[in-house]
Amino acid sequence: MEIVDNKALRIRTRDPEKFRVIPKHHIKAIEGGYEVTVYWGLDEARVLHNLGVRNVPSPIARKYQWPGRYIPMAHQKATAAFVTMHRRGFVFNDPGTAKTMSALWAADYLMKRGDVRRCLIVCPLSIMQTAWMGDIMNSVMHRSAVVCHHDKASRRIEMLQDDYEFVIINYDGLNLVAKEIIADGRFDMVIVDEANAYAVPTTKRWKSLASIIRPDTFLWMMTGTPAAQSPVNAYGLAKLVNPSGVPQFMTAWRDKVMNKISTFKWAPKPNAKELVFQALQPAIRFSKADCLDLPPVLKTTREVPLTLQQKKYYEKIKSDMLVVAAGQTISAVNKAAVVNKLLQISCGGVYSEDGAVVEFDAAPRMNLLLEILAETDRKVLIFAMYRSSIDAIYTFLTKHGVKVGVIHGGVAASKRGDIINAFQHSDTLDVLLMQPQATAHGITLTAADTVVFFGPLMSIELYLQCIARADRKGQTSDKVTVVHIQSSPIEKKMFAAMGARVTDHMLLTDMFDEEMGAK
Repeated sequence: MEIVDNKALRIRTRDPEKFRVIPKHHIKAIEGGYEVTVYWGLDEARVLHNLGVRNVPSPIARKYQWPGRYIPMAHQKATAAFVTMHRRGFVFNDPGTAKTMSALWAADYLMKRGDVRRCLIVCPLSIMQTAWMGDIMNSVMHRSAVVCHHDKASRRIEMLQDDYEFVIINYDGLNLVAKEIIADGRFDMVIVDEANAYAVPTTKRWKSLASIIRPDTFLWMMTGTPAAQSPVNAYGLAKLVNPSGVPQFMTAWRDKVMNKISTFKWAPKPNAKELVFQALQPAIRFSKADCLDLPPVLKTTREVPLTLQQKKYYEKIKSDMLVVAAGQTISAVNKAAVVNKLLQISCGGVYSEDGAVVEFDAAPRMNLLLEILAETDRKVLIFAMYRSSIDAIYTFLTKHGVKVGVIHGGVAASKRGDIINAFQHSDTLDVLLMQPQATAHGITLTAADTVVFFGPLMSIELYLQCIARADRKGQTSDKVTVVHIQSSPIEKKMFAAMGARVTDHMLLTDMFDEEMGAK
């Protein structure tokens, strides 16, 4: 195929008749066949693709201006081009390949053409603001957008029914307003991020999404780890995008890709990977290794709300400290103690004066851990600063069937070696849950490709060392993902300061001064 004057596509063929369905075309006889020249428009490009012509380029490559703060990388342009060519499709690019912006640029291009009026973005609650709204502001900032999340149902519906071009909503929020979305009738596009949440078609979540998809709806489903847990999980995704690629019923798909070992145990068949690949089409994928212009470590922020109980005591600590501070100089030691208390509340457990733990409801933060674990098919490191958090996380994950190893100051050095060896070299552990002070230096944990901070640390050096456990020689993954979990204002400020690598003294004293001054 040849691009002519940046306006037309030229194809050599022996069967020119099939191209007569395209209005803007020209056929010329040449030696050995024919030469067909077709106007290079998106509709024409899609017809060529449907006629079986391979590698038809999308005209987004010639006409689009790629707005925003950043120059798109080659793989981002290729991803945007791919999705514009497919009304329904998958984007399986690795985390860290900036697929969010690729989708936004493609949606903007289709909006300019008049193909799309409004776009609904469905994603985890924790990345609605930090990832999607942030990337809209960095790319298609000329478009109107809203995060459709509010305690009052009436306010959610108002935001949904307004004229925002991009509406960002979380999975459970979609369940609540699916009928209103259908009644609105203006959402021509749906983008689903972390699409593995829709792996099972019997769930209310899946049914809500399916109910808002019309035959002409653009549906792009994005995840870096399709069917990471089991080949069976490909069924729900394929049923939405490529229903003809899977059997009518999920049990038939399970029997196709799995062997029954015993009553409750199944194992993938040898050809399961190939069958999953065929079902999850059309799809595009760029690995981190394919994108040489990307950093080796991806840092992402996952935001969860404070519970009402946490909010109440967080503000009480601040109020009490402001009373003490009135007219007095507060020492750095006392500032550090207050910051410590605020972080403890955010993480779900505060130490009283006698050392007892006062537990706080931190369910949103705990549930987020399960989301993060589902997003990778490799092992995960979780760093938590407080023993109270470590105990609560261990109980929660174990209850949900996760195989967890624990290392903290109370674990003997001899046992730590056994735990690390099991994590690195066996299948007995999926997660290593650690206190940074006990595990930050001198150990290799490259079996993990994801490093989760349950909250910020009190030391920049400790933070960098924790990341270095996985990001080091011997790492066979093409990426290391670092996840910051944050809820409270103090956590947001501390993670930002840690990223800027301020000194440890400034981290504590400045965070105190900023937080006490915040309204």
